[in-house]
Amino acid sequence: MLVYVHGAKSIGIDAVAVTIEVNINLGIGIHLVGLADAAVKESLLRTVTSLQSQGFHIPGKKIVINLAPADLHKQGSGYDVPIAIGIIAASEQKYLPLLGDYLIMGELGLDASVRYVPGTLPMVELAMSMGLKGCILPEMSALEAADFRDCDVYAVKTLADVLRILEDREDASDLLIWNTELYESTLRKRSRSGGSYMDFADIIGQDGAKRGVEIAAAGGHNLMFLGAPGAGKSSMAKALAGILPPMSLEESVVTSKIFSVAGRSSGEAGLMRTRPFRAPHISASKAAMLGGGSGDNILPGEVSLATNGVLFLDEFCEAPKSTLEALRAPLEDRQVCIARLKSKIVYPASFMLVAASNPCPCGYFGEGDRCRCTPGQRLGYLSKLSGPIMDRIDLQIWIHPVDTTTLVRGGKSESSAAIAARVLRAREIQRERFRGSGIHVNAEMNSKQLEEFCVLDDECKDVLERLIDKLGLSARAYTRIIKIARTIADLQAAAESIRASTAVSPGPILPAHLAEAASYRFLDRRDVFDL
Repeated sequence: MLVYVHGAKSIGIDAVAVTIEVNINLGIGIHLVGLADAAVKESLLRTVTSLQSQGFHIPGKKIVINLAPADLHKQGSGYDVPIAIGIIAASEQKYLPLLGDYLIMGELGLDASVRYVPGTLPMVELAMSMGLKGCILPEMSALEAADFRDCDVYAVKTLADVLRILEDREDASDLLIWNTELYESTLRKRSRSGGSYMDFADIIGQDGAKRGVEIAAAGGHNLMFLGAPGAGKSSMAKALAGILPPMSLEESVVTSKIFSVAGRSSGEAGLMRTRPFRAPHISASKAAMLGGGSGDNILPGEVSLATNGVLFLDEFCEAPKSTLEALRAPLEDRQVCIARLKSKIVYPASFMLVAASNPCPCGYFGEGDRCRCTPGQRLGYLSKLSGPIMDRIDLQIWIHPVDTTTLVRGGKSESSAAIAARVLRAREIQRERFRGSGIHVNAEMNSKQLEEFCVLDDECKDVLERLIDKLGLSARAYTRIIKIARTIADLQAAAESIRASTAVSPGPILPAHLAEAASYRFLDRRDVFDL
């Protein structure tokens, strides 16, 4: 008897259909075909042992299992459950009338328990597009898809749960992910948990740097901190995560799919709500940073895992130059293309880069006479910050240590909550501005959108022309200054709307906005090494 079971395979952040065909006929042996890797071939032994543990017998005939399409490589252990179900149905040991209505994936244990498999979010989207009734997934995998209410997402713990659903003899609604204890406990845990971000009120002084961080958060701009050890670079970066607004539904779907494909589930029920904050060590390889793998089994790297969030690179100048240079394309294109001989995967990589570095090997260049480095050492150290990489970093902030009086006596400082309110209002302006365009923040604008949303009057053009000539900036720096000025104008409108308790609306770009935006670019000007 020939039966068909719906499965899937993730390619990038999308999924393609895989049909598991099981045929039992005269002959002998179990044959698995369809370009399966070693992990899939090993599933036969797991599946046979699991079925026998539940009292099912393996027919003494020829069992042919085909994973179609045959020209697509199949990896992982997620095909265990559909293969087992296919053998049960093809051997007529169980009548499964709903077998064709569900997409089924999961790894089997030897005791017939069903274990987590990655990439389930794209699979649920695929099932919906195929018009299937729903998906049957391991419990932790189904938890990721708890926000997809347009189809039935079943969370199973054992093979018996899968058979109970497909036999349709009794009500199996208790296995829907929304009715499970795991889902309820996860919701309770989320309601009790709070943010653990550093508050700007706890950072003494550094008002200028805080202003730069606010601008970066409001517009999604890349940011670079340069300063002596202990000046507060890392603290600023950690506090930045606390003022970012919640992700929109569109952003949340994209970020959650990346984490799902990577097998790095957050453990939350449904889509991710918190923007990712990735802080890899500077020794991370290019493959870890950009993503990699063999064949078409290519996993996302840190630049993709930070999508719609922050990628924080501390001790930026200590990282291998090849790794830093590899960031150039993702910073510009907001996606990363990973090519292999027979495959090419494109992952989103729209992130905020926040870098921090000392200005020289000893760390005290620019702090009076404390620096003991030679001019050659300083030049060699800062050379990693020049050129194309710095051209792509929008805001460059030199943080000096807080003076003794301010450090000891302290003083009142604005809280993260107050800053976050302005950032949220500014993001609301951008959400309306870019509605339907596929982008979310000012930093993502292309040249056509720049012309449409960043109109400059003659006075602004005169100011910008003088600034570019004086600083010797590139065409890329020119466009980024305009984007920053657009964000500064949005923040001004946001602050005014909060003070007046009125609806927020964007204002025009003014010469003062351009001047402030240009003041945040000093590392890529002509005389940077004369500082």
